[in-house]
Amino acid sequence: MIKFGTGGWREIIGDGFTKANIQLLIQALCDYIYINKMAHKPVIIGYDRRFLSDEGAKWAAEVFSGNDIKVHFIYKNSPTPLIMFQVKQEEAFFGIAVTASHNPAIYNGIKLFTEGGRDASLEMTDKLEEQIKLVDKIKIKDFDKAKKEGLIEIIDPFNEYIDGIMTFLNNQAVIKARLRILLDPMYGVSKTSLQTILLTLRCDVDVINERRDTLFGGKLPSPNAATLQRLSTLVVEEAYDLGLATDGDADRLGVIDDKGVFVNPNEIMMLLYYYLVKYKKWEGDVVRNIATTHILDEMAKDLGFKCHEVPVGFKHISSKIEETNAVLGGESSGGLTVRGHIFGKDGIFAASLLVEMISVTKKKISELLDEIYDKYGFRAMDENAYDFKKEEKDRIQKAIFDEKNLPDLGYPVKRVSYEDGLKIYLENGGWLVARFSGTEPVLRVFSEMPSLDEAKKISKIMKEYLRLN
Repeated sequence: MIKFGTGGWREIIGDGFTKANIQLLIQALCDYIYINKMAHKPVIIGYDRRFLSDEGAKWAAEVFSGNDIKVHFIYKNSPTPLIMFQVKQEEAFFGIAVTASHNPAIYNGIKLFTEGGRDASLEMTDKLEEQIKLVDKIKIKDFDKAKKEGLIEIIDPFNEYIDGIMTFLNNQAVIKARLRILLDPMYGVSKTSLQTILLTLRCDVDVINERRDTLFGGKLPSPNAATLQRLSTLVVEEAYDLGLATDGDADRLGVIDDKGVFVNPNEIMMLLYYYLVKYKKWEGDVVRNIATTHILDEMAKDLGFKCHEVPVGFKHISSKIEETNAVLGGESSGGLTVRGHIFGKDGIFAASLLVEMISVTKKKISELLDEIYDKYGFRAMDENAYDFKKEEKDRIQKAIFDEKNLPDLGYPVKRVSYEDGLKIYLENGGWLVARFSGTEPVLRVFSEMPSLDEAKKISKIMKEYLRLN
């Protein structure tokens, strides 16, 4: 069965991610396109550096071509946000990126984008899953033959994407700052885009982990404190102003400050919202998912605006940004976007905006964070992911989602929500979330409290209550 999660369809290569399944999924999409009279616009296709991503993109293009649906094929491996940007630019109905984003190297998958360059909604992916069951014949046309016939057109939207980002930036401020920056694409696809932007703005740029490695150097291609230790060390040793890293498909950002300290995604969101409203004088709300810091709530309120909470899945964030005209939206896993850009995560854009921030304010990230924590108070987050077997998932599902039994966390409870997994809101402003991942077979447990010890304490209580390993 082909099932979509919060980040698209992802499976283990050679198990669920196969040529046959890619062709089946795309044929179902073609059938949906014809049913809804959308075949008159091209579909945008791009891919990242993962094993079989380029081949998977071609297999997909061959099915669209076999159904006489034109394809605009991005001929080089590309960041996912660039592909989304092109869907928006062309006003296309659909686009796909062959990627498994930050998942382990054994995974690959497909992200589906819809009109406006946004992640496909749950309603859309549910319809597509139903359409898959109705496929009786897969139509295929050879890639080279389709290209000769004009059904596949090779495109390169790189310049337009870069220019689109740079129109947002205070270019002169960055040029004047002459920052030294170290990039870590984590063997992914962000190097060319980020390097082009930063070199154009007269930054001194060096790069590590830039070659293609489908095993991602033996690490998870997700920018976190554990995976960015080399970047952290080099930033301090070589006296860089900033270290920037992106995940495998460049929609998530990791940051190392000038002291070698990992700046977590919650802090990146806090910094950028604070900067855009306080320093750039933008006006508007902020959007976060259920597992992202509540400091944003306090900040928005103080600045005269509101923080909106949505379920996990960036499609919920982008929808709420559009609905409320919010300045910024993001999540604690490292993805965010800003009003007026694309409706999806963009690590390249976020990195560029952070560079502008320290250039304009003339303050180090640590100084800006101190400013924020002094004003809104400090909170610490604890994040955990637990593997489980099928029978364990059934037990966990029954305990906390069906029977709604909860452990005593040792603090008064304000309210409980089951809108997206479980979220317990505490009277002291702290909270705990437990939810099954939409992209991997794990249960995620997040907590935020006034101190890390307290956050770890309530996470441990939930772990022991659910008998997790």
